[in-house]
Amino acid sequence: MDVAQLTITKHPEGSLMIFPRPAWENFRDRVAALPMEASGWKRVFLGNAMDVDIDASSRLLIPPELRKSAGLERDVMLLGMGSHFELWDATLHAEHEAAVMKSEMPDSLKSFAF
Repeated sequence: MDVAQLTITKHPEGSLMIFPRPAWENFRDRVAALPMEASGWKRVFLGNAMDVDIDASSRLLIPPELRKSAGLERDVMLLGMGSHFELWDATLHAEHEAAVMKSEMPDSLKSFAF
């Protein structure tokens, strides 16, 4: 397992998803198994996926086309999401989070203990 390699792809909400290699392989296999009705989303996730290496200084370079698609210019927000990270433009993340906080909580969370 190469821990110095990550896979980055688009997220449906406008950010980027960054996966360690084993988590990417699991996600990729689950997406590939989706039915034909999801073919457009399969292209979004799989067709935009790019492998990146972590350099000797523990940095990674986000490919320009992915930076552009997520609106990453200067300030970013990196969120740990369990099996992967999300990388957001900081302003877009703040706007998205504010909208989520104003929205009604989904039924699946109403009985969740915080």
